[in-house]
Amino acid sequence: MIDLGISKIALIGAVALIVIGPEKLPRVARTVGALLGKAQRYVADVKAEVSRSMELEELKKMKDTVESAARDVESSVQSGASDFEKSWSEATSGLDGSLSSYGADAHHSIGADLSPSYKHPKKNWRIKQKAMPQWYKARTGVRTRTQSGAARVARFRPRSSSAPR
Repeated sequence: MIDLGISKIALIGAVALIVIGPEKLPRVARTVGALLGKAQRYVADVKAEVSRSMELEELKKMKDTVESAARDVESSVQSGASDFEKSWSEATSGLDGSLSSYGADAHHSIGADLSPSYKHPKKNWRIKQKAMPQWYKARTGVRTRTQSGAARVARFRPRSSSAPR
């Protein structure tokens, strides 16, 4: 901001001490410090806003270049596709018309036969679980009743060897 050397700061302090007086000097110094802090924060905010606007401009320029490159690629792909279509039509124009139309119809009918249609399996897992016999659930260990974690731990806790059975 302002280039102040040590000698200039000492001169300003001596003049302030004489003019203001030693009683009010600390309060004035605090006020000046607070004002300098506010000024520095304001300058930092302005710099940050300028840098943000510059970055935004750079991003806009980058976006424009990417969009133009995408348009160029799209136009080159379209021109390549049209060239391919022209060469394909020239290559297939020499073939017999009835053979090419028969081949196209045969291709569509073959393609329809190759892909099977979806059929629902008609399974209902709720009915399947309900239909399981109770004796089978007991034998395989399927849980039929709710049990808390503490009760489950107590149920499967190993028994001490000193206690009689």
